[in-house]
Formats: sequence, C-alpha cells, structure tokens
Amino acid sequence: MSVRSRTGAALDSYTSWWRTWGRETQPQCSQRSLVGLPEADYPKDSENESVRIIPSCTLSSSPAPKALPARRIMPLESSLCGEVAASSAAPRVPRGKRGGQQALHCAVCEKEFRFKSVLQVHFRVHTGEKPFECTFCGKKFSHSGNLKSHVRTHTGEKPFESTVCQEKFTGSGILRQHLRTHTGEKPFECTVCKKSFTASWSLRDHLRTHTGDKPFECAVCTKKFTAGGVLRKHLRTHTGEKPFECAVCKKRFTEGGDLRKHLRTHTGEKPFECTECQRSFTSSGNLRTHLRTHTGEKPFECTVCKKSFNRSGALRTHLLTHTGHKPFKCTVCKKNFALSGNLKKHLRTHVIG
Repeated sequence: MSVRSRTGAALDSYTSWWRTWGRETQPQCSQRSLVGLPEADYPKDSENESVRIIPSCTLSSSPAPKALPARRIMPLESSLCGEVAASSAAPRVPRGKRGGQQALHCAVCEKEFRFKSVLQVHFRVHTGEKPFECTFCGKKFSHSGNLKSHVRTHTGEKPFESTVCQEKFTGSGILRQHLRTHTGEKPFECTVCKKSFTASWSLRDHLRTHTGDKPFECAVCTKKFTAGGVLRKHLRTHTGEKPFECAVCKKRFTEGGDLRKHLRTHTGEKPFECTECQRSFTSSGNLRTHLRTHTGEKPFECTVCKKSFNRSGALRTHLLTHTGHKPFKCTVCKKNFALSGNLKKHLRTHVIG
C-alpha cells in the first residue's frame, strides 16, 4: 500500500475514533484557572502559548459545555522532519476511555501522539502538504510555527536568546538545539554507526551518508547533495555571494558558521580541547580531524586505488593525481598546478626572478 493510501485509511480510522471517543469525555468544571507556563518548557511561538487552561475538578463522563473545552498546548519535535509543532490540541482522552488503545499512532511510521490535531500536522511529513507560504520568498512550510520562524530570517528579528552565550535565534526550536552544544546532550543516535546528534534534522541528513540518497540537486551544475543546507552553501560558489562579514578585518564568508570560526582567530579562543593531549582548536571539525591522529582512523578512501586518508581534503587532493585535473593556474606564465600549495611555491620563483 502506498504512503498516500495508508495516510487516507489512517485518517478515516481516526475520524471514526474521534466520533466515538473524542467528544465523549471532557472535564466538567465549576472553576478554571489560568496558569503561566515556564518559557523554557513552552516557548512563546504563538500568541496563545503563554497560558494553558487547567480544570480544577476531576474528569466526568458526561459531555462538557462547548463554551468551556479543556485544551492544552503541546510542543512536539518530529523525529522525522525536525519540525517543532506547537498546537492548541484536541482534548486529551483519558487512558481508560480509549478502548485499550494507549495513544494515537501514525499509520505510516508508527510514531505516537497524544492529540489528533498534532497527528494531523505530522501527516504532512508523509503527504508533502505545505499549506503555509512565505510572502517574502514564496517558500512553503507544513506548519505555521515554522513559517513564523522563517519570516524572522527576512525581518532580522531574533527573539530567542541563549542564557549561556547570549547568541540569539529566530525560533525556540533552534535555541533548544543550540543549548545542546553547551550541555553536550546528543539525543538523536544513528542506528547504523551509533553516532549521536544534537538535532533530529542532523541525524536525518547523516542517514543519507549511509543510504547514498542525495535529493538536493544544484540547478546550475546538477551536482547533488545530502542536505539542503549544503546545497545552499554550494550555490554561493556559483553566485559569489558572501553575506557574512567579519567586523574586525572585513573578510567575508558564505556561511555564518565559517564566520564564527574565523572570529576565533581574532579573539584567540580555542574552546575545543583534545582529551588525549590537551591541544585546543577553534572548531569542533578541526578537533575531530586531530583526534584521528590518535585513533589512526582514516575514513576517507579513494575509490580508484583504495588508499585511505584522515581528512576529506587530503582525499580530494589525492584524487587529482588520478584525474590529471590542474585547477590552479599561474597568472604570470599560465602554468597549471593540481595543488594550491604548489602554485604558491611556484609564484615565489617569479618574485625571486
């Protein structure tokens, strides 16, 4: 059965469930109280998310008046898409009134949900439906909260600040992921190689390195990539765009992460320390590469001669010996070189001469 047919069948079954149980059991209350939620647990991604209604009585089996529905806002991060859904959800059905069913399950991926409305939002992951469109650039999203976060990339608004380093972000979900870089928490683990990640989308992109799936294609050179972010960075090699400028030396970069690493060359900060020799590095990537000198790991293998390397850059350089490609040209004598380092050495012969 296809994803779409399974999706349709599942929605029909949940509609039947909702008619049977969804409206039957709601709280009848003489009092209700508005309780403020801690921002750390329930970030204010929408106007209603600063409060929830909590009934002060116990559940009754008789229907509640329609004017006083019990509702709760539930933030949820999908393990498939990494999107954070904050939904004013359908009433939570007590466990004893589900006919033995403990929770709602997605019929496609078996993911479990408490609320029907959040499940319906999740279904867009499988159907591909993206009903929320950005009026600035036309990009579409499956959830209104993700659109709101995206719009801030156009307006420049960054209302969510890290209490550790004061870095600001456009969305609460991005802040939560960032905070894990401080705590070291990596809750998303690859089932193939056991590597862990701070964000579900990082795991999703990583899994493609195992499957070989490269769904993101460059419209200019047709090169394919495992992640949309990598494609966006690649596109700047065609456009020449470098939107991130260093305030100290005015050097520009294609990625914000590259600028942050560069700034450490000015500040001298080296926050990533090797546990083997205590040598420090400006970036986690440089530390990972260095650690291979201790472990002997060489994960980058040449497909032609099977020689292995501890750095991807070293493999790229080696491949030039097989292809004969010499992309670095001397502007003085037009001689070509396979390596930029060899070109630099050659240029000195002109200066000396």
